[in-house]
Amino acid sequence: MPFRLTPRDTAFYGMFTEAGRNVSDCADILAGLLDPNANREAIAKQMREREHVGDNVTHRIMRQLNTSFVTPFDREDIYRLAGALDDVVDAMEAAADFIVLADVGKLPALMAEQITLLAASSHETADAMGRLGTLQDLEPYWIEVNRLENEADRVYRKLLSRLFSGEYDPLTMVKLREVADSFEEAADALEHVANAVETIAVKES
Repeated sequence: MPFRLTPRDTAFYGMFTEAGRNVSDCADILAGLLDPNANREAIAKQMREREHVGDNVTHRIMRQLNTSFVTPFDREDIYRLAGALDDVVDAMEAAADFIVLADVGKLPALMAEQITLLAASSHETADAMGRLGTLQDLEPYWIEVNRLENEADRVYRKLLSRLFSGEYDPLTMVKLREVADSFEEAADALEHVANAVETIAVKES
């Protein structure tokens, strides 16, 4: 990491750590949908609360960005990273909310795989956010998240083929497609977080 004479604003590290934990918490709450007897309304409510927490952290990061003279990373990278973390939470919350609002029935097994992959990637992300201050040993993180995203893509394509196979009535198919798309958006956003971290690490090395 290059030497700097000017002190940098380190408040961002704590906020990104908080945002990472929130992403992980969202994934854990979402995993509650794997229980066939889950209280979906309660899960959706918890997800809305987590979404508000995420919005709050994002707003604090943006305020800090606007008032800091010297930031720890390039401003555009901070903006990109904060936005991607926010996108992850938004996509997961949208899926949980839609499942309740549209009275989506039983989730297919492949959708359970989507949720499991999201949880794994979210936990990796939370751990990485806590290490932004040192930027040490982060390469395994973005490699793993990229691998998980590739696996999520494979599951998503397989799920779409099932949805369009005629196994489901048209209305159920449309509902499940909406949920599957939100899960895929969350997986993509987690990869965007990893890509942003990789960009920061390369610039700062």
